[in-house]
Amino acid sequence: MNYNEAQNFINSFSRLGAAVTDLSRIEGLLEKLGNPQDKLRFVHIAGTNGKGSTVEYISAALINAGYRTGQFTSPFVTHYADRIRVNFNEIDDKSLCEICGYVSEYTGDIKCSQFEITMCIALIYYVRENCDIVVLETGIGGLLDCTNVIKPPLVSVITSVSLDHTALLGNTIVQIASHKAGIIKQGSPVVLSADNDEECVEVVRKKAYLCGSRLTQVSKENIEVLKSDSYGNSFLYKGKPYVTSMSGVHQVFNAATAIEVCHILKEEGFNISDDDVSDALKNTSVRARIQVIKGNPTVILDGGHNASGTKALSEVLKKYRKSEIYAAIGMVNTKDYVTSAKNIASVCGYVCCVDGFADNCVKADVLCKTISDIVKCEPSDYSKGIDNVKSLARENNAIAVICGSLYLASKYLNEKNQ
Repeated sequence: MNYNEAQNFINSFSRLGAAVTDLSRIEGLLEKLGNPQDKLRFVHIAGTNGKGSTVEYISAALINAGYRTGQFTSPFVTHYADRIRVNFNEIDDKSLCEICGYVSEYTGDIKCSQFEITMCIALIYYVRENCDIVVLETGIGGLLDCTNVIKPPLVSVITSVSLDHTALLGNTIVQIASHKAGIIKQGSPVVLSADNDEECVEVVRKKAYLCGSRLTQVSKENIEVLKSDSYGNSFLYKGKPYVTSMSGVHQVFNAATAIEVCHILKEEGFNISDDDVSDALKNTSVRARIQVIKGNPTVILDGGHNASGTKALSEVLKKYRKSEIYAAIGMVNTKDYVTSAKNIASVCGYVCCVDGFADNCVKADVLCKTISDIVKCEPSDYSKGIDNVKSLARENNAIAVICGSLYLASKYLNEKNQ
């Protein structure tokens, strides 16, 4: 296969595939492919928010310690290959084409999803690259997510759980947490982030008990935030000082989760030093996660697309006066765009609601009506709206915020080649 043929093969599968009630479909395909997952060791991560950052923190610590580390993230940020990496280097075109050709020989008429095909490609690539360990992020949920086909991992991780993908996972925290906790396996330790409601904690605690899995629940009592602004955090965890370059107090919780995961990996024989961990937290950044892009004006770019994610962004923006914030908000109609848009609008001086960046984006005038009683806002298409917000921010010595959807953030990064 050449690159175009490989992409056509991947795109020939639907986004979700046929509905699943168990993992038999992916199990059958992986068996035909030689069960590459059984040749690898994993850290398995589920959650509503915080998964991507936690993947990066843990991976960076492992790489600092000298381990060849695979990263599997969902969704991609700017292009397909950035979700399949080894030591932060994306899969090369030659490997992608070769593996796609191999996988295509075994798919037949199986109604797989694009995500399942992508995971198969990734697993084969990690085996070929002789990875010591893979940090594996779930797609949606956990229990029925195709990544859950792996045997008990070195450690399972559950980050912040909140309402999202409710059509698939349920309308309550308990239902959603049950799906996330589905990645917990017999005898495999699990780490739970501190920023979770008691309902979620109880679900995870019960599942860990039933699986005989040691639960490490990160406690807010062990965290002392010393400083938090748009350029990062400094904090104490169990009395030790750490710094993150990624902003928002939620990143402190993600970092503390990663610290505990690394402690468990040390128990499993991975020689990870305290410096490996602290340097990982200090130097890790993820595009489109409250990403600060310096310039005239400074742009804060964020792909948070649910109520919890936009709340985290709003907490960072509260560090500024409202008059200093000019925002372009765009959202898709499969998310709770009303709550999310209001979270952002409440801390802004001006908002331009934009559309035209995705097929299922909320129309700009509809989005504008949801926040017109909170902030001065105007509707616009994507290009004009972004230019307008940046121009106003520049003229008023303020910041421009572009947020509300990863599709929006991705389009902006691709166009600006950031």
